[in-house]
Amino acid sequence: MARFIATLEVETHTMQNAPILQSRLPFLPWIDPRTKRLPGILPVEGDEWLRVDDAFGPQMALRDRLIAERLEAVHAVSADGMASVWELYGTVLAKLALTPGYRVGETSVLRPDGVEVALDPGAPLVTLGRLVQEDLCLMEARGEEYVLTGAILCFPASWTLAQKIGRPMTGIHEPVAPYTEDIARRVHRLFEAIRPEQPLWRMNYLTYDDFVLHQPRLEGERRPRPEGHVFVRCERQCLVRLPVTRAVVFSIHTYVVEANTLTGAEFAALREAVH
Repeated sequence: MARFIATLEVETHTMQNAPILQSRLPFLPWIDPRTKRLPGILPVEGDEWLRVDDAFGPQMALRDRLIAERLEAVHAVSADGMASVWELYGTVLAKLALTPGYRVGETSVLRPDGVEVALDPGAPLVTLGRLVQEDLCLMEARGEEYVLTGAILCFPASWTLAQKIGRPMTGIHEPVAPYTEDIARRVHRLFEAIRPEQPLWRMNYLTYDDFVLHQPRLEGERRPRPEGHVFVRCERQCLVRLPVTRAVVFSIHTYVVEANTLTGAEFAALREAVH
């Protein structure tokens, strides 16, 4: 597994040989007092849990390549996860039919970047991975914890889908120092309280020494800390309850910007928050 991931990282860095960057961050979570402390959850305004931004075309082109060439690394579904996968598939297609820039037909969808994607009922998560910028993870209640039962994950931030599929929240976050037992209990209560009509969101913040979006790492493997050129990576993470299966969709919209898109005061606050 370690050799596979190391090889995959090298190949993926070669695959993304040019920066794919947003022009700015839409929100600075390390500054807003509502989101500075974990878990920093806010209600989604309206139904905007899927977004199209100024990096849509390049990000989607990379997603297409990763899905075509590295499918085993970016896609996984457990044996008991297909019912929620199908519900998510129908939910997203219905939402895209009402989203400006998309044209949803019976057999294909035209994306905002002009690329037509065939609808493949035999691979619902893979199809969704080629339609939206968000990575999509499905969490389902199994006993007293929520378990990752399916995902299309093209842009992991220092974790590996193959290690996490089928594991509960506490196991998924085991190597994360701030994810204490108290936070785990609070997150579980939060998941239990999510209502289909009210999605929630939060946003994290990380600094990287490069711009590569696909950053898989094994548990215990530390990412390089930026010492010179710095890129700021934020994930807008939404939590959406599916009404039938009651699964929780954990969607991840990844933003990467150059540090110089921030003001001096904003960057100083980020460095203090990160360290």
